[in-house]
Amino acid sequence: MISEEQLDQFRISGEMVRAVRDEIEANDVVGIVVAWDDSTVVLRKANRRVLKLSRGYRFEPAASERGTAL
Repeated sequence: MISEEQLDQFRISGEMVRAVRDEIEANDVVGIVVAWDDSTVVLRKANRRVLKLSRGYRFEPAASERGTAL
């Protein structure tokens, strides 16, 4: 699970992040961290829609190659 500090860094920087949900790259969600709580993270996608995702997913910077660790 992603830490509070990492989420706060992503939120403050406004950096696009990738939520890797499974092994299929097409299922990844890319967006900006807007908010979070104990079990979920809210991402705003480029089309301004927001998604509420589980914190159990792997979050990484969207600019980096898929699958690299933080």
